[in-house]
Amino acid sequence: MSFDNSSQLDASRVGSGGGRGRGIAVGGGLGGGLLLLVVGLLFGQDGIDAITGGGGQDTGSQTSVEQERAERCRTGEDANRYTDCRMIATAQSLDQFWEDYLPQATGEQYVMPGVELFEGQTNTGCGAASSAVGPFYCPADETAYLDIAFFDELQTQFGAEGGPLAEEYVLAHEFGHHIQNQIGTLGYAQQDPQGPESGAVRVELQADCLAGLWAGGAAGDTSGAVDLGDISQEELDQALDAASAIGDDRIQETTQGRVSPENFTHGASAQRQLWFYAGYRTGDINACDTFSARDLNAPPAL
Repeated sequence: MSFDNSSQLDASRVGSGGGRGRGIAVGGGLGGGLLLLVVGLLFGQDGIDAITGGGGQDTGSQTSVEQERAERCRTGEDANRYTDCRMIATAQSLDQFWEDYLPQATGEQYVMPGVELFEGQTNTGCGAASSAVGPFYCPADETAYLDIAFFDELQTQFGAEGGPLAEEYVLAHEFGHHIQNQIGTLGYAQQDPQGPESGAVRVELQADCLAGLWAGGAAGDTSGAVDLGDISQEELDQALDAASAIGDDRIQETTQGRVSPENFTHGASAQRQLWFYAGYRTGDINACDTFSARDLNAPPAL
């Protein structure tokens, strides 16, 4: 999905280091310290091996990256050319959509999450994390974290087709976790962390649905500083392909040669596609109620 070339980017919307340290810690202990609930696009919650004990960019390097990005990421044309600029524009688009939609749909006022692009590893409100964890959301500092090298891995390691909307879906999914944090459904992931019908799977599928809700609602919206074009069928297919590529069954089949539903934390490939499409097609947050769904293979709204 391309941005209108005249869109105005605010590079300060995205940072290049650790989180902002606000919010309430949830979760258990690890090595004498707190391991907080982390909700990632790929791997399970509360126990991610890639949460480590150190790292993060130094302040000088972080400032240099942000200054360079501010010079380079100014317009929608830049967003269509550079991946990090696209993430800035996507964050702004997500802000525009949820600031308008969330109060109308739920009565909750939207609170902007942080967004951090990092390389290798970073410090967060949930501890230090490496890029091996994949994109994730930390509720303790209300920040989405992403190493943009993941987009290459999405194609080379997970077999996704790629494309702009596929990349935008990744950030929209993490924003979906932030919305869940606001409306009170995020905690189900920790209470019931594993299995094909688990709270963790329902949380992840709801985040996919919320990402689809944004994609359908923001496409063609010219009311804000960042304007998105209409979504082509090819772009929609690329986003659905990305959702499929990171399904539990597909990852397990690739990494261990068999599928173990009892270990699911994010949902099967077909489920991730269906729930993204449910949000995209209906434009209704009620269609994203995975917790009431009797059959996660058949979203009631479809």
